[in-house]
Amino acid sequence: MDAKKTLKILYLYPDMLELYGDYGNIQVLKYRLEKRGFGCEIERYSIGDNNPDFTEYDLVFAGGGADQEQSILAEDLIKYKDNIKKAIQNGTFFLLICGAYQLFGKYYKGVDGNIIPGLDIFPYYTEAIEDRKSRCIGNIVINVKLGDTYTKVIGFENHGGQTFDVFSPFGDVLFGNGNKFGDSKEGFFLNNVIATYLHGPLLSKNPVLADYILKYCLDMKYNDDIKLVDLDDSFEELCRNELLKRFDI
Repeated sequence: MDAKKTLKILYLYPDMLELYGDYGNIQVLKYRLEKRGFGCEIERYSIGDNNPDFTEYDLVFAGGGADQEQSILAEDLIKYKDNIKKAIQNGTFFLLICGAYQLFGKYYKGVDGNIIPGLDIFPYYTEAIEDRKSRCIGNIVINVKLGDTYTKVIGFENHGGQTFDVFSPFGDVLFGNGNKFGDSKEGFFLNNVIATYLHGPLLSKNPVLADYILKYCLDMKYNDDIKLVDLDDSFEELCRNELLKRFDI
């Protein structure tokens, strides 16, 4: 009998990057794997822990944090820049929310003009506007192409940073702001990387997206076209439909 197929997930800085229920994304992935008979190993990394090898994981997740946290984490994360690049090139999936999204770009410029260097893995950059009270905040819906199909992805955004020079966005904004005030595009999406401002947590509101990520990871690890058994998402779909009606979408 074959050993149970298992995905190995690395959760970055759970003690510092966990705004608006971002940890729920990990819970959703684990639940949807185990309901289908797959295994899920979750390891956590925080400052001071043993150095992780990012190439050993099938999926790396990092959530959102405030400017102060980003400044601290940027200094730690830069140590792993080459290893992270190698993991991305090898096919490890990265799901990056808000602050983590910004950290993978060139830099983040704060309200006071202070520059937090990013990993510079992707060419976008983020600058906060001077008015601290002016933020892209509220519900957001984007139209995303996953494989050959489109789906409406629902989330919650709350960011003062405005992200520029995104050459491959995650989706088209149907409701809300996106990468910056009034933008038509949101996030960054490139093969095995999804970087987005959508909190919520993102995956609990979007089971199709969760399964897209899981299937990618399973196919990549086991070199197979793995079929995911349908789960009963009727309650989630009822919630989604109600939200979309409220947004008049």
